[in-house]
Amino acid sequence: MAKELKGIAASDGIAIAKAYLLVEPDLSFEKSEVADVESEVKRFQDAVAISKQELEKIRNKAAEDLGEDKAQIFDAHLLVLNDPELVGPIEEAIKSSNVNAESALHDTTDTFIAMFEGMDNEYMRERAADIRDVRKRVLSHLLGVSIPNPSLIDEEVVVVAEDLTPSDTAQLNRNFVKGFVTDIGGRTSHSAIMARSLEIPAIVGTKEVTHHVAKNDMVIIDGLEGNVIIHPTEEQLAHYRKVQTDFAAQQAEWEKLKNEKTVSKDGVHVELAANIGTPTDLTGVIANGGEAVGLYRTEFLYMGRDNFPTEEEQFEAYKAVLSGMEGKSVVVRTLDIGGDKTLPYLDLPEEMNPFLGFRAIRLCFANEDLFRTQLRALLRASIFGNLKIMFPMIATVGEFRDAKAILEDEKKN
Repeated sequence: MAKELKGIAASDGIAIAKAYLLVEPDLSFEKSEVADVESEVKRFQDAVAISKQELEKIRNKAAEDLGEDKAQIFDAHLLVLNDPELVGPIEEAIKSSNVNAESALHDTTDTFIAMFEGMDNEYMRERAADIRDVRKRVLSHLLGVSIPNPSLIDEEVVVVAEDLTPSDTAQLNRNFVKGFVTDIGGRTSHSAIMARSLEIPAIVGTKEVTHHVAKNDMVIIDGLEGNVIIHPTEEQLAHYRKVQTDFAAQQAEWEKLKNEKTVSKDGVHVELAANIGTPTDLTGVIANGGEAVGLYRTEFLYMGRDNFPTEEEQFEAYKAVLSGMEGKSVVVRTLDIGGDKTLPYLDLPEEMNPFLGFRAIRLCFANEDLFRTQLRALLRASIFGNLKIMFPMIATVGEFRDAKAILEDEKKN
């Protein structure tokens, strides 16, 4: 009997294949005291070193298969393993509490994971998955347990898992893996981003797919609507095969049109511009014939970190987008934080309606140094392309004039 589940459509397309269950290894351990803490710290450091070597290899493979921009996901994982704010407390826990490395690793990373998961911002919440991925890898080496290797899949399947780490996703061979579905995750999770890069259908956040699927069960993934069908009927198979064929035909038509001029029947040009959040999004803009960047949401530069980006970091990001668009218009929106977009290192006041209150341009006026830093970075980058600046959430003519005055002042400097 067919079973239908609903999840979050993370990557477009239809996949029909047998289920391949990516089962998590048993990484259970007992907390124990150690007599030689220095040897235990060394054991932890060795596990970290091996994990770094593995991540370097996975990163290089991702760069080959997916491009350098997507491989940067693993730079974040390597940064976690090199972060003294995380590694230091683990080593200190081993020394001060005389506990085994497994326990110190688990307890310390749990604190960081809980911190990220407690954040309101979806993007920040999903960064907890990065720490889990790194922890699993280090723990596997401490325990001497092998973790699943999706690169060994050699038949057409749909991967079913509780979650897919970025390193899992980077090892998927799209010649065999036709799609994947998970219990947890969201559209901004790394696995979802990687699925879109691989151009395979994906559904995340079903909550319970692993409870209903067994190895080799026939599964349909509808990455257009977020539907998962287990044990589909012949009628459902026929329907989705047609949807799959129609979708492929539609994509082929879009491919033909992507570099055509966009004009109305009466000859008026209509610009097709893209919305982006990071420089890596530019790959899709260029690949699909985007004529401009209609909105570059710069707040993403400020997320996923523990302090404000420097002027130099911002300059490099803006330069990459402007030069990448090769003279085409790029509309950059200055920092729009507030409402549902928060930063862990910036305190915002409690408000009845934060969406219309102290946010965006008003927050920038209250933190003028922050605003000026961004404007300086934009002005420096402007020589590399066709820059236009948008001030967000302007409520009065006076606010616009004040923002423009600060910009003009920075031009003089």
